[in-house]
Amino acid sequence: MNSNQITNEHHIKKQNLIRKLLMDRSQPGKVGAHTPESDVPKQQTLPNKYLREELPLPEVSENEIVRYFSQLSQFNFSIDHNFYPLGSCTMKYNPKINDEIASLPGLSEIHPLQPEESIQGALKIIFELQGFLAEITGFHSTSLAPMAGAEAELAGMLITRSFHKNNGNDHKTKILITDSAHGTNPASAVMAGFDVISIPSDQNGNTDLEALKAAINDDLAGLMITQPSTLGLFDTNIIEICKMVKDAGGVLYGDGANLNALLGRIKPGDLGFDILHSNLHKTFTQPHGGGGPGAGAIMVSEKLSQYLPSPIVKYEKNNSQNDYSLISPEHSIGKMGGFHGNFGALVRAYSYIKTLGKQGINQISQDAVINANYIKSHLEEYYDLPIKRKCMHEVVFSASNFKKLNGIRALDIAKRLIDYGIHPPTMYFPLIIDEALMIEPTETESKETLDYFISSMIKISEEAKNDPEILRNAPHNTPNSRLDEALAARKPNLRWEKESN
Repeated sequence: MNSNQITNEHHIKKQNLIRKLLMDRSQPGKVGAHTPESDVPKQQTLPNKYLREELPLPEVSENEIVRYFSQLSQFNFSIDHNFYPLGSCTMKYNPKINDEIASLPGLSEIHPLQPEESIQGALKIIFELQGFLAEITGFHSTSLAPMAGAEAELAGMLITRSFHKNNGNDHKTKILITDSAHGTNPASAVMAGFDVISIPSDQNGNTDLEALKAAINDDLAGLMITQPSTLGLFDTNIIEICKMVKDAGGVLYGDGANLNALLGRIKPGDLGFDILHSNLHKTFTQPHGGGGPGAGAIMVSEKLSQYLPSPIVKYEKNNSQNDYSLISPEHSIGKMGGFHGNFGALVRAYSYIKTLGKQGINQISQDAVINANYIKSHLEEYYDLPIKRKCMHEVVFSASNFKKLNGIRALDIAKRLIDYGIHPPTMYFPLIIDEALMIEPTETESKETLDYFISSMIKISEEAKNDPEILRNAPHNTPNSRLDEALAARKPNLRWEKESN
């Protein structure tokens, strides 16, 4: 029996096990909950076109449905299970105390439409967090209204557009974006009504200054740059970049999604940035994944403070003790959501910063950078390292050496990592690196975890050379093996049908 037959047989056994354990529990007459008789008058029956003759639903007892969902949850991977080196997303362990603080009834059970005098404590948290983030990043003012990083990018571009229009510069319609920036940057700029031009990186992974110079003219509205970049590198041209953009009357937007590499070391505002957003759910603790929840704080220089999205919290001491109030800046771009941002995420970030203090904030960046360079130094002889520099918080390898050798790709390596109990890293991003594997260990992982990851990657590199089929068919010990991911995303099959006997 060859390896493909073994893999297929193993896959069939796993599928049958899942179905037996999770799907076929239904037994006629089993009830999981009892509901009281309805005390609401019966309403007119819906039109027949909306009705079905029958709706087959599983009939299960309460303990069976609890077991079903508990077992199903064990098939999900989380940072609480094992190492999650998903580059660019900072999937780090988040202290549970921050969840506990955010769950306090006085914070979790208030309503955003309550009178301001009844939520002074919550407003104080928002006000102080605004100040903490401005101080940490070196900016004048903060808005916590955006619900996520991409929404904060959009807010930054809307601020840029409003600023130029308010100053009579409607002709400034062009945004330059470095090719090593986060992938959502171009979409945010286009949504704000700008034309986008990509600026390439040079051979050292920095922004190509000659290309930047050639693209700057009178219609420049601004530049979006990720610092450190998605290559995991600090752009050493940043001071000159800032000067070139500002001399042309442009606004410098910093994507701060990688801020955990800089905390306590560099303030982006001091470098010359006009706008910076921070993914609080990445840098300042918030369990996330699967699309949320998030929080995208946005910080700006003084000249842009009156354009921030609303609301922001203002403090003014008065005799009635209602010191904190919600205001809208004079030239605000408006609301980014229904209320005051993702308040639960804001509380977690506040708790995280207060717990760590200045020394702890500094330690974040130190440990994140050391961990990434530790991985780089041990794996660069096994995997191609396109740009041979010290990295920041993440390192980008390439599987191109294996692709040339025997066709093994980044996807195969990532899938094989699952068999070692490790979540795959980010693949094929940044786009400027062929067969990219972006690895971010974060600051929260121990040396023992990193050593296990390194040894696993070395073993996989040996397998790629000597037994490539084991990678092509990986993973081998998961409930589902290799899927057609494009088909699953575009045409998901979400309907369960019980097997007929």
